[in-house]
Amino acid sequence: MELLANMLRPKSLDEVIGQKHLIGEDKVLTNLVKNGKIFSMILYGKPGIGKTSIANALIHELHIRSKFLNATTNNKADFDIAIEEAKMYGEMILVIDEIHRMNKDKQDILLPHIESGLIILIGLTTSNPYHKINPAIRSRCQIFELKELSNDDIVEGLKRAKDYLPNLKIDDDTLKYIAMLSSGDFRSAINTLEVSYYATNDHVITIDDVKKINNKPVFFHDKDEDGHYQVLSAFQKSIRGSDVDAALHYLARLIVAGDLDSIYRRMSVIAYEDIGLANPAMGPKVMAAIHAAELVGLPEARIPLGQVVTELALSPKSNSTLLAIDEAINDINKGLAGEIPKHIIEGSPDYVYPHNFKNDYVYQEYMPDKLKNKKYYHKKDNKYESNLNRIYDEMRSGK
Repeated sequence: MELLANMLRPKSLDEVIGQKHLIGEDKVLTNLVKNGKIFSMILYGKPGIGKTSIANALIHELHIRSKFLNATTNNKADFDIAIEEAKMYGEMILVIDEIHRMNKDKQDILLPHIESGLIILIGLTTSNPYHKINPAIRSRCQIFELKELSNDDIVEGLKRAKDYLPNLKIDDDTLKYIAMLSSGDFRSAINTLEVSYYATNDHVITIDDVKKINNKPVFFHDKDEDGHYQVLSAFQKSIRGSDVDAALHYLARLIVAGDLDSIYRRMSVIAYEDIGLANPAMGPKVMAAIHAAELVGLPEARIPLGQVVTELALSPKSNSTLLAIDEAINDINKGLAGEIPKHIIEGSPDYVYPHNFKNDYVYQEYMPDKLKNKKYYHKKDNKYESNLNRIYDEMRSGK
């Protein structure tokens, strides 16, 4: 029997839920279909938010021969066959899932055919393509980031599923509950609905029925749908505010919900945004705790995470480097860049090598003329930054 998720697979872009920045009137993907033209692209975003659905919709609407492959499970011979098929038909859309895992042999096979237009590549990935995908592939593709689905998006999609489940009876509160449990993963929501449907005698699904299938506590949302990001925001603000008990509370909510990835990302930001130079050792400590948590998994992961969050909350705080880099970026965006001084350009004979001088320092101008004497970094009043400044001042004074 065909799974509900496959039955709901969109046949057109209009049937794709969410992704309104790419789909709809005068939006890029809709216009490509309208103009009957498609280019190689990479779709990236979290699981269950529509990457495969968009690929399917594009294929159905453009009526171009297609083939689906996986970068890891399909071997080199499968890619050779796809290319030969493309040659037979003149062109082919090749959808490659997990494209960030594609090895060099497969890349080398595909590159000339992507270049010639014989293969129109649609790569699917949960990883940031700017970090994980070979530049040679990346430069030949348009990159589109898919946005997370809202609860309303998922409820809308779940309501469509009613047409495929005879005699289903489910109220809006239960649909919202399933959406909350899914944490933005529509595929997960559909699977929960389908299992709940077949797990009841009368096909009447209540919240209690869903809890028997998936009893993960819903901590990310309340009746006002404050949401997942409110918990993460409260987590960061508690650490920034040096409230160790509140920080541990919000960490516990995230752990119980099993959302380790969000914990890792947010702690990494906090170490540099909020702790900064007041305690720069926290950056490596956070990375070490993340590695330990990944190594042991839950429930033991709570131990290194609890320790490092406690230290983050108790640590002195400084946002001096955040303010500095933001001001520097703001100047660049305003056009305040200017030419690099000629004496520090690569290979210039006028460059003076600081390591040849006392304290490994010699004065020379590094800033462009437009920004001469500009200061971005202003130290905060903490021991580490004060010590850095003392050393810096001594170095420049020649002591």
